[in-house]
Order: sequence, then C-alpha cells, then structure tokens
Amino acid sequence: MELTERTHLATATKPAAAKPAATAPGAPTRGTGTKDADGMAVASFILGLLGLLVLNVFLGPIAIALASVALWRGTARRGRAFLGLGLGIADLLVLVAFMQFDSTVSWNF
Repeated sequence: MELTERTHLATATKPAAAKPAATAPGAPTRGTGTKDADGMAVASFILGLLGLLVLNVFLGPIAIALASVALWRGTARRGRAFLGLGLGIADLLVLVAFMQFDSTVSWNF
C-alpha cells in the first residue's frame, strides 16, 4: 500500500509537459512566403514567354506584376523573376510595334 501511495505522490507532483501552441488552420508557416515568391517568379517567366505569342496585352502586365512581387518578397529565383520581368516588358513592346504596323489594337500572324 505504501508503494502505491509513493508512486501516486510522485506522479502528482511532476509538472505537466508544455503543449505546443496551436496554430490556426490555414495560417502560413515559415518559408511559405519564399515558396510563393519562387512560384511567382516561375509563373512570370512562363506567362511572359507565352505572351510573346498570344494575348500579350493581358499576359505581359501579369508577368510584370508577378515578377515585381516575387522580387519584392525576396525570391530565391531572382534570375527567373528578372527574365519574367523582361519578357513582360517585351510583350508590351511587341504589342506596340504590331499596333503601329497594323493600326489596330490586336495583331495576328
């Protein structure tokens, strides 16, 4: 009987283990912003490249915006973001050149 009382007292006086703080569902974790910025850099590159062929009036400004945000957030893929920025600007320059050539707002092959 004495042994169980000692065991009970020993477990009762132990401090409870600290529980980790609960995070809200959907709350961003550390590193998510960098992953998002890397994705934006890649997306700006792809959209800028596609914008040279089709829908450059829409894809060019989107590529510029995504590249700018990716660079502002500190992406690890800075080269890809700068390429997306350059391609987005090139999309708009191609649009202006073809608009001057055809005297229209759009262009085709």
